[in-house]
Amino acid sequence: MQNPIDQNIMERRTIKKFKKDPVDVEEIIELLNIAKWAPNHKVNQPWRFQLYTGAGKEKFVQAFIDSMPKIDGAISPKVLNKAQYFRDIPLHLVVIMPEDPRQRRWDEDYGAISSLLQNFQLAAWARGIGMIWRSNDWIYDPVFREAIGVAPGEKIVATMMIGYPDHIPEKRERIDIREKLDIISE
Repeated sequence: MQNPIDQNIMERRTIKKFKKDPVDVEEIIELLNIAKWAPNHKVNQPWRFQLYTGAGKEKFVQAFIDSMPKIDGAISPKVLNKAQYFRDIPLHLVVIMPEDPRQRRWDEDYGAISSLLQNFQLAAWARGIGMIWRSNDWIYDPVFREAIGVAPGEKIVATMMIGYPDHIPEKRERIDIREKLDIISE
């Protein structure tokens, strides 16, 4: 019999279609305060966040538009459609970490933030809030990074697009872990 944590892990889905209903910023802060209990070597808490909501989303959307290539100086319809899609999503959370020059520290920090983000997604899912973790090419673009205030020496780990699900995708089966597991007993 599955316990509620097992069930939540297996039922969580990546959401791409959101209702336009607002999500309470205080609830997101509460969820991040829960998620921060992720495993974190040295408890250095190597994360910072930018939450875009309401009219503030336009800064995020404009940074995206400005980072996209122009066709004969014009913004492509595809980019404009994607920008409108972003405007319609209730919240955007940009997750940023310092890029420590020591590889081990960088790896530990990235692992901690990834764990935090999984905690965040699971806690939100339990409350009916869905999201998609994006790491598209444009998060590396200097125009986008500068427009939202990401400094040299920082990495955008994710842009989390957050809202109430308008559509929940079907479960996609996973390979039995036995096919990916080597047991070494001697």
